[in-house]
Amino acid sequence: QVQLVESGGGLVQAGESLRVFCEASGTMMRFNTMGWYRQAPGKQREMVALRNSGIAYYADSVKGRFTISRDNAKNMVTLQMNSLKPEDTAVYYCNANDPSLGDYWGRGTQVTVPS
Repeated sequence: QVQLVESGGGLVQAGESLRVFCEASGTMMRFNTMGWYRQAPGKQREMVALRNSGIAYYADSVKGRFTISRDNAKNMVTLQMNSLKPEDTAVYYCNANDPSLGDYWGRGTQVTVPS
């Protein structure tokens, strides 16, 4: 059974950096797309960054501050978050998607940037 496990969230001050990690277990097959979404209190879940076939996609709100990277050999995806702002506060969810393997979500990791 495929599982996504996130780690690396926490509380940081505005302007600081944080890195969150996600590893997919239960399959040796490589997902077509892996990425990160986030959900702030009272808001809908939104895409933050995706990595698909070597191409990275970012939400406008994080462009230039966040970087997504993948380790395809390990089915891992990392989100480096720089210059964090209070509005980045959310639960960050890892997603893995593939037409053959299906769509999977992690349980989420909290990122808090106090105002």
